Amino acid sequence: MSLSFRNRLAIYYMLATAIIIAVVFSIVYFIVESTVYQNLDNALSFEARKHTKEIKIKEDILFFINKEEWEEIEHKEVHTNPVFIQIIDDKGRLMDKSPNLKEEKLPFEGKKKLGENFNTKLNNRNIRQVQIPIEHHNKIKGYILAAMSLEDSLMVISKLQNTLLILYPIVLIGLFFVSRYLAGRSIIPIQNITNTTNRITKSTINERVTLPPNKDELYDLSSSINELLNRIEKTLQREQQFTSDASHELRTPLATLRGTLEILIRKPRTQQEYEEKVKIVLSEVDKMTITLEQLLLLARFDSQKTAKQETNESLATLINNLLEKHKKGIDFKNILILFNTKKYENDLVPKYYAGLILDNIIQNAIKYSPNDSEINIVISQNEKNLVCTIKDKGIGIKKEDLEKVFIPFFRSDALKHKEITGNGLGLSIALKAAQAIQANIEVESERNQGTTFSITF
Repeated sequence: MSLSFRNRLAIYYMLATAIIIAVVFSIVYFIVESTVYQNLDNALSFEARKHTKEIKIKEDILFFINKEEWEEIEHKEVHTNPVFIQIIDDKGRLMDKSPNLKEEKLPFEGKKKLGENFNTKLNNRNIRQVQIPIEHHNKIKGYILAAMSLEDSLMVISKLQNTLLILYPIVLIGLFFVSRYLAGRSIIPIQNITNTTNRITKSTINERVTLPPNKDELYDLSSSINELLNRIEKTLQREQQFTSDASHELRTPLATLRGTLEILIRKPRTQQEYEEKVKIVLSEVDKMTITLEQLLLLARFDSQKTAKQETNESLATLINNLLEKHKKGIDFKNILILFNTKKYENDLVPKYYAGLILDNIIQNAIKYSPNDSEINIVISQNEKNLVCTIKDKGIGIKKEDLEKVFIPFFRSDALKHKEITGNGLGLSIALKAAQAIQANIEVESERNQGTTFSITF
């Protein structure tokens, strides 16, 4: 049977309370019962010891000195809180008894401990009795038996027991409905959260859960859901922007290809003209190939949950290989590379992922550096981490664009620097590669002063 959260909460609360109430009721019952018996026992002990002092022994016969004690009302009447007194000798023979016993006599329980209070019956009526020895010259000459009616006390205890047993289920049923009502009011914010999230679709992703007035756990839950929705909305926006940018990046070279080929077929061309147009076509094909490879690489990173196992390589060696790879661009711009490899030439990093990170950053440093400038590459140790810093003296990045440089297809001031080719995917790939190996990339930049990338491995 499937129960609603409200009913489950009410039942759990009722069960917990049922245990507590059962314990409390039991304690109350046992305290009342103990108090009733304690009062009876105190009264019996008082009566028995009082009469013991008034007993005289003469020639093994036990009798009371003050006979008028027997005339007291509690020893005559059976119905008004009677106190029954009886004297027997050491052989159990009856010596004397109170008038209210009439033809009855109190039973002597030889197995009971002397001075111990116990329950017994007198003429089918419940009584509480105590047996105290009568000593003379350190010898037991007999016993005084004192008893009181237990009927009223048992009736009180019985009524208390019945009352508690009747109240127990009534209280629990009442608690269930009260708990159910309170639980229903408590989960109203949860119902609001559920209703809001059910309404949210891709077209209404900007809707948010209303925050409760009290800053409690439900407030934290609502805030967390809103934060999640914010991240989802940003992801969808990035996806839409990515799709739009990817379409644009691919459509532009395709349009160039189409235009170039249409020009070629309009009329016969010279060999030189054909070669020039073919070179343009090949250049655009190369651009498309690079863009597609980078897009596939980004998609692979998104679908890859853990970094693939690969060999490690010296960070210094890896950088030297990348500098050799881009030597043509470095020489073309006459850029001075400042890089000392001696101290950290044995420090290893994941070859594939570190290569992707450093390749894109070094390539950007070369691309955005002016002619006759320098690029400074420094490897250092930061606590347990290896840090590689790449600093150029290029055009720099605007402060407001620093957080956007890792977004796919984003290029800061691209229209102002049309001569610098690129598609804005390099740093996105570098960031994905860094995340795959738990590396960290930080960037600092100042307009027309240069940019510094710090990679912590």
